[in-house]
Amino acid sequence: MAEETKHELVARRLLAHAQRTDIAPESVFEISIALSILLADIFALYIKTKNFHWHMSGPHFRDYHLLLDEHGDQLFAMTDDIAERVRKIGGTTLRSIGHIARITRVADNDADYVTPRDMLSELWEDNKALVRFMKSLHVLCDDGGDAVSTSLLENWIDEAQRRAWFLYETCRG
Repeated sequence: MAEETKHELVARRLLAHAQRTDIAPESVFEISIALSILLADIFALYIKTKNFHWHMSGPHFRDYHLLLDEHGDQLFAMTDDIAERVRKIGGTTLRSIGHIARITRVADNDADYVTPRDMLSELWEDNKALVRFMKSLHVLCDDGGDAVSTSLLENWIDEAQRRAWFLYETCRG
């Protein structure tokens, strides 16, 4: 007997999982992948936000430090909800730091020094990009009949827009 391909194995698992949900197996597959990419992006943005939080300096240190701490808390709070949502609909999600590194779209920044303004500006851009991706994911979930993920995304989009707004206003000269 020929060895089962990775795609066939995933399809078989999704079909078995689909028996516990009303979401079509193809939609479960697409939504699971997209949510896993979102999860990787959230983890990467969380680490980047905490990096900047830890390395903040300058005359507005306290305000920026606290702002980024709040943003990091919001991001981390999303992680379990995203991963568990993927599992609830019958998919699989991230398994390692390497997996996150392979699929995230958030650019890393491990420079020895980044100015506070550049930190905030970079996070502003990252949060705007996150909003765009979550809006497209919202459409995918809605089209796939995943009302719960759609609803969760609406709250996360609002939070990301708020983070982007705060970062934008903080960066304005």
